[in-house]
Amino acid sequence: MSNTPHTLQEEFPGEGAKISALKAENPRFAKLLEQYDAVNDKVHRAETRLDLITEEAEEHLRRERSQIKDEIARALRG
Repeated sequence: MSNTPHTLQEEFPGEGAKISALKAENPRFAKLLEQYDAVNDKVHRAETRLDLITEEAEEHLRRERSQIKDEIARALRG
């Protein structure tokens, strides 16, 4: 989906090369990126009302996205 807010490029500006390198060498990190994109797409679809879900479910997705983002940030710092 295009124009999805909270893309990794927006969340980690200037880290594109490091993200690509880690993705290529670390399968766990690559999986985190896939999970982030999948959850982020779900949040975006809920926020734009393409998918109708409860507020609780939407909040759960936001928390999940935040947790994955934190793991990605830790990997980038490590």
